[in-house]
Amino acid sequence: MKSQRAEIIADTAIDLLVERGMRGLTHRAVDEAAGLPPGSTSNLARTRSALLELTLDRLTRLESALFAPLLDAPEPDAVDVLTEMTAQLLWAQLTVGRRRTIARYELALEATRRPELRTIYDRAGEHFRDPVVAILAAAGSADPVRHGRQVVAFGEGVMFDAIVGAGAEPTLDDLRLGIGELLRGMLGREGREGR
Repeated sequence: MKSQRAEIIADTAIDLLVERGMRGLTHRAVDEAAGLPPGSTSNLARTRSALLELTLDRLTRLESALFAPLLDAPEPDAVDVLTEMTAQLLWAQLTVGRRRTIARYELALEATRRPELRTIYDRAGEHFRDPVVAILAAAGSADPVRHGRQVVAFGEGVMFDAIVGAGAEPTLDDLRLGIGELLRGMLGREGREGR
């Protein structure tokens, strides 16, 4: 992030995405909501693409900070440890990170129409998918890349359903149960317990 002002602008843009959607995110709206002098946002991010890129970069940094304690932990080699870690990550996205998750969905949809944003969005996604693949490999997955994609898809589906779909909000225990079933199916009954 370039400066404290860049963080303020990006954080305000995230809030606007949550409250008003993509149409409500304008340079002027960011200036007004952040209490900045007119033109401040366009001085930093001249185009709409630049504003979206700044916002996505900040969002990725915030989500990385939220996930860091779990993703930086020693790689688990037991299904129950991996289940708990994954459940906690999803729970964080549905609770303390809920607004950021909504903003990420807004940006994901926009990325389908903007190739320059798609590139940044995909690179950000790798930052989160790669550790999942490494963790699954350590847990004994026969195909950690494929299984990693499936775990991420499962998590994204749960979050989307809970936040913008017609589904009910899962409890942490619901998440543990569902993820545990998924992982036991992928890794075998116990994974590499007691290695």
